Amino acid sequence: MNAILKRIQTEIYERCGLKISNFTQEAESAAYDACQFDLTGLHIVCRNAKITPKKVGQFVTFWKRNNNQPIAPFHESDRFDFFVVNVHTEHKFGQFVFPKSILITKGIISTPTKEGKRAFRVYPNWDITNSKQAARTQKWQLNYFYELNATTDLNKVLELYKESTIRN
Repeated sequence: MNAILKRIQTEIYERCGLKISNFTQEAESAAYDACQFDLTGLHIVCRNAKITPKKVGQFVTFWKRNNNQPIAPFHESDRFDFFVVNVHTEHKFGQFVFPKSILITKGIISTPTKEGKRAFRVYPNWDITNSKQAARTQKWQLNYFYELNATTDLNKVLELYKESTIRN
């Protein structure tokens, strides 16, 4: 388990009564500390996002590979409940907890009628967006975000992990 996920486990999950089990790392997306785990009965796909030098927001991969096939977007039939994206800067730290349902609605997860995405940008609350599209994306994404700090609302964290309906 990487240092960021260990910090979240200690500072958030344990305090919320959530327990990580069945942890597995994904070797092919190691640059994003890709992993999957169960979190008190929920199946989580997790990545750390990266800051890129020329664009606002952080970049994260979200693909799978079946055997020796080319990479592909996750599909609505894949077994997971949430895609969790950890974001950080030198002084700020947070987590997006995206339920599968919102990622289907936003076209990030493939369906029988639409191919999803292999990567996308996330915009934490500290990012100032510089385009209308980024601002629209940030607006819906922040419904699924919490910043990890001394005032983190653990009830909000628990609500995010209970999410079963779409909030826009």
